[in-house]
Amino acid sequence: MTVAVVAGGVGAARLLGGLVQVVEPASITALVNTGDDVELHGLHISPDLDTITYTLAGAVNPETGWGLVGETWQAMDALGRYGGVTWFNLGDRDLGTHLYRTQRLREGATLTEVTAEIVTGWELGLHLVPMSDDSVRTMITVVDEGEIGFQDYFVRRHHDVAATAIRFAGAEAARPSPTALAALADAERVVIAPSNPLVSIAPVLAVPGLREAVEARREDCVAVSPIIAGTTVKGPADRLLTELGHDASVVGVARLYAPLAARLVIDEADAELADAVTTEGIEAVVAPTMMYGPPEAAALARVVLS
Repeated sequence: MTVAVVAGGVGAARLLGGLVQVVEPASITALVNTGDDVELHGLHISPDLDTITYTLAGAVNPETGWGLVGETWQAMDALGRYGGVTWFNLGDRDLGTHLYRTQRLREGATLTEVTAEIVTGWELGLHLVPMSDDSVRTMITVVDEGEIGFQDYFVRRHHDVAATAIRFAGAEAARPSPTALAALADAERVVIAPSNPLVSIAPVLAVPGLREAVEARREDCVAVSPIIAGTTVKGPADRLLTELGHDASVVGVARLYAPLAARLVIDEADAELADAVTTEGIEAVVAPTMMYGPPEAAALARVVLS
């Protein structure tokens, strides 16, 4: 079965880790959010692409869900000594990825080409595709401060400030990845990963053509709710949904995804809300969605593909 996955961050990385166990990795294409990308120290950093890469390579830090296991931090220590920017931690090995990406981009390679090279370097079998080779940046308007960059909100402020709006700067002029469009058109199953709907999935859909491509495959599309019993496993999705006027529940997720997917996988903890989900125009599929490890991720992948 060929599978296209709209992806961003840790939840997507774990689901993809399940999918590669149950279908041939080469048949999977992940369309990855790059609205989180940031330039620091002159380097182009792609957090979601790297988190997925490191996770599938078995090299991610299991305590954080991002970065590399067994990292050292000598470069950050030196930056701190000089008074440099250290709020966004980059491990010494992780820096190698960003140095390579930045060099290749300056040589004229596209982000899609560089990502494929990095995936090959880690000997992964699936296809990771940035949503666009053009710059799209997620901007968050927060109380008392105005608009700030996503990483400033998420990392520097530990997503501990109230948000009032989200904007995807550059999205209107961005061109969708041709590889992403082809994957959405040709896949037998389209999946919306259990990522933050507002800052991981929405940036992908904001690129002209990508939302329409997912909507065209609605009957073959399955979404997985990142909200379980009114909360999220990791990150600020539940709070952002509430702050921006959405229902922080599987019902709220259903309202967002009903135009995109025919089915929404919700956790057993939300089984009593299945009828309410269906009322929103999307079929509820009740199954365990907590991915404690590879066996649970594979089990969830089988539900999604069935």
